[in-house]
Amino acid sequence: MEEQNLKNHSRMVPLYHYVLLLIVVAIIAGALLKVYHTYQTGLGGMMVPVLFCLIGIALFLIAMFARTFALKAQDRAIRAEENLRYFAMTGNLLDSKLSIGQIVALRFAANNEFLDLAHRAVTENLKPSEIKKSIKHWRGDHDRV
Repeated sequence: MEEQNLKNHSRMVPLYHYVLLLIVVAIIAGALLKVYHTYQTGLGGMMVPVLFCLIGIALFLIAMFARTFALKAQDRAIRAEENLRYFAMTGNLLDSKLSIGQIVALRFAANNEFLDLAHRAVTENLKPSEIKKSIKHWRGDHDRV
């Protein structure tokens, strides 16, 4: 597996991020066009095109919520893992001032940088992107999608 770094750590699943989105957008666009056409011509009922619009919107919401819920669960797991890692090194839990974004960024830091970056993240209120840019020895996370 390729070594992770700042440039290649984000993960994209083409079938989810591109294909599914395009299909859902096509369904919504086609349904909206049919609603418009039906309204303009006055031919036929509006129920079927409106139902297709609602189905498209429902599919979009399902896709977004599926992604959001999975990321929330992963964030909780990462918070627990990094708290355990910090506890194993210091005997204390991570500072409660750290945001989940900061903790998620800290997971990429190797053990020899982790404590210093965690402290700097709190004292300097580093953004997650700044934390990632500060990492010299990247620790890959190949499980998160």
